[in-house]
Order: sequence, then C-alpha cells, then structure tokens
Amino acid sequence: MKAVLITGDRSGSGKTSITLALAALLSKKNRVQTFKVGMDYIDPSYLAAVSRRPCRNLDSFTLNNDQVQDIFRFGCRGADIALVEGVRGLYEGAEALDDTGSTAAIAKALDLPVVLVVSAQSITRSAAAIVKGFQSFDPSVHIAGVILNNIKGGSHKAKAVAAIEHYCNVPVIGAIPRMEEMQLAMRHLGLVPYREGSGRGNFDARIDTITAMIGQYVDLDRLQALMKEVSFSDTPTLFDTVPAPDLKIGVALDEAFNFYYADLFDILASCGAKTVPFSPVHDRLPDADGYIIGGGYPELFTRELEANDRMREAVCEISRNGTPVYAECGGLMYLTDRIVLKKGWQGSEREQSSSMCGVFNGETRMPARRVVSYVKGTSSPDSPMGGAQFRGHEFHYSEVVLDKDTRFSYTLSRGIGIRDNLDGAVAGNTLGSYTHLHPVASAGMFRHFTELCREKI
Repeated sequence: MKAVLITGDRSGSGKTSITLALAALLSKKNRVQTFKVGMDYIDPSYLAAVSRRPCRNLDSFTLNNDQVQDIFRFGCRGADIALVEGVRGLYEGAEALDDTGSTAAIAKALDLPVVLVVSAQSITRSAAAIVKGFQSFDPSVHIAGVILNNIKGGSHKAKAVAAIEHYCNVPVIGAIPRMEEMQLAMRHLGLVPYREGSGRGNFDARIDTITAMIGQYVDLDRLQALMKEVSFSDTPTLFDTVPAPDLKIGVALDEAFNFYYADLFDILASCGAKTVPFSPVHDRLPDADGYIIGGGYPELFTRELEANDRMREAVCEISRNGTPVYAECGGLMYLTDRIVLKKGWQGSEREQSSSMCGVFNGETRMPARRVVSYVKGTSSPDSPMGGAQFRGHEFHYSEVVLDKDTRFSYTLSRGIGIRDNLDGAVAGNTLGSYTHLHPVASAGMFRHFTELCREKI
C-alpha cells in the first residue's frame, strides 16, 4: 500500500479542495482510504463521500502516537492508497513552541512524505523561499513535492516552478490556476456537511467541478511516485475484539445531527453495542438501551425539530427514567428547553424561539461569541461517562445558559465549556457537553457509558 500526506503552507492555501479532488481521481482506479488531521467533521464528510470509505481523524493533541498508528493501520485495511489531509498550515498546532496538534506531528508519527500546497498568488521566486523555510524549520518532516495554487499564467508558473526545483530540490507536481468556478464551488460547499447537502441535488455536481478542474493541473503519476510504500505488522488494533452485541445504542444521525468520528462506531462495537441510527427531525425514538446525540447544526432545523414533538417528549421521558444519554454540542443544544435565534440571525427580522427537549432547564442562544479551542479536563467519578482525564475540542457559536443549580461533571483546565470552565451538564444518567471527545482517545469513557447502559437493561 502507498501513502502520502497533503498539507498547506497556511489556511486558505487550497489544500482542502485539492485533496478532495485527488481522493476522487485516485478512487476511480484504487481503493483510497482518507484521513483528516485535526478534530474536524466537515472535510471528512466529503472525503468519505468521494472515496466511499469512512474518513478517519488523526490528532496529536487528543491522541498519543500509538493511538494514531492504530487508527491508521485499521483504516488502511483493504486499501491501495492512503491519503491524509492536513489541517491549516503544516506547522500550526496547539502551542507556539512544539508541534502538538499539528500536521507535522502526524507526518512524523506515521513517517509519511508530505506534499506541500503553496498559494503562489503574486509570488514566483519567493515561493521557493517559503518551501525552503518549511524544509529547514523541521528537517525530520520530509517534504517530497509541491503543488502550486493560484497561478496566474505560463510565465508565473515557469518562474515559480524553476525557483522551487532549483533551490529546494523537490519536484513541483502541479500548478493550478486561479479559477473563479472552483472558488465558487468551494464557497457553496462551505461549512455544510456532505450528509446535509447531498440531498439538495447540486452538491455532487460542485464536487465534480472541483475534481475536473484540479485533475487537469496535477500529475497523478508523479504524485503516486512520491508516495511511500507502507506495510503493517499483524499486531491487533484497538478495534479488533468485537464481541457479539448484547445492547443497542441509538445514534441520532440526520441533516441536523451528523458530527461523529468514524471510530465511534468501531469503539461501540468493541464494547458489545449495536448502533441504531435515528432522526430527531423525521422519526420516532427507537427502542434502545442508551442514546448518543452528536453535534451538527440543529439551529438550521429548529422548526423541524420543534414540530417532531413525539421525539422531543420521548427523549425527555427516557432521560427522566434513567436511560443513559450522551450529547455533544448540537446534542446539548437539543436537550435544553429551547433554542433562541436572535434578531438578525440569517437575516431574520425578529427573535425566534423553538421548543426543544427540556432535559436541561435553560436555553440555547445564537449567535454568541465564536469558541474554537482544544479542551483538557477531568470527569468526575459519578459522571455517566465515568471518572477520567480527557482531552477534546470545542467549536460553537452558541451559548447554553442553564439553571444555576445545574450539576456539572467536567472540570476544564483548558477550554471554555458551558459555564466558568465547567462542562458536562448532568441530569440523572444524561450528560450534555460542548466538549467533543475523540472516541479512541476517550475509549474508556465510552466503555463506561456502555456499561451504564448494560446496567439498565
């Protein structure tokens, strides 16, 4: 099997659209396994769609090297090519003086060659200085090739390519002109997950537009020549022990709730749980021993969620009866009394309030300040997720304001949480948090949750 990592010199370099197109092109003749560096749900939804295999996340802040390698080995089974998409610039991470959380850390953990996407708008020889700087900043990261983006014309391309190949001794395997059609397609894809957008008819067409355009300007044969041959030992991974399922976990999965890491379903299976997908927008609540309501964009579907009052009432009832429920971010919002969208939200002329499940006394308000942060914390022993040290991520534009008597089971040493560095609101056996946990890094917490579900059978 061959593998390579695609990253950018900065956010906005074009690496996302380029990696998406390369995954689509390579998947025409190969079984391509995609990975995404960082705690992200949007890009993986598109990479999974074009490769027709679950995209898996790799993050060195939440995961240690053994866990990163476990996920990589497991994901690559049956694949011909592994394509890893980086996050932001190659060296951007959680800290200023080490590479924790960066693409570089993943490249080193997996010993993968790196193809650097450089936005060359308005520069030629300076592009070589950028690549040279990236090479020397950390020599243990192997930059094997370069793709130039935002090229204006033939002379621009010729100068930039000649400078990079002369001064940096790496091949330029692609030079992509600035194309308004591609920019427009990417803006329309924006922050909308594939699952939400695919039913609207033209999302696949937009992906096809990006793929067709980039396919003209990147040499796939040269890209594959840069890839590293990878082989794996027979050492079992975390996911290999799968007992016969003896409990069912309902997982909210629809256009409003779809932020899940692919590994969650493997972790649940390793805990003896069969997952039962359901839609809070469209369905009735299925019978299960416990429920998980992940993140997403419930604020875009408040009217539909409110209209499904049978679902909302059922969720509130099972929570009060002690059935374990775990909710992250959008799921937390759904469990409050109401979601309030302030005047001006998406052009609205007045404030809009929609009733939700009422598991937690309080409301969600949007928009609020933007919070994007890694999280570190401690879960109390009486938490539905068990006592543990954990790391995760939070990203939201909402504010959840809960009753002053609300009990919290997470104390954060990094991150914001719901209130005063507290997160993980608890009502009986229900926990709702802004913190997104990586299921591999927090496998013990999910095992505790499934054991709690098993106790209630």
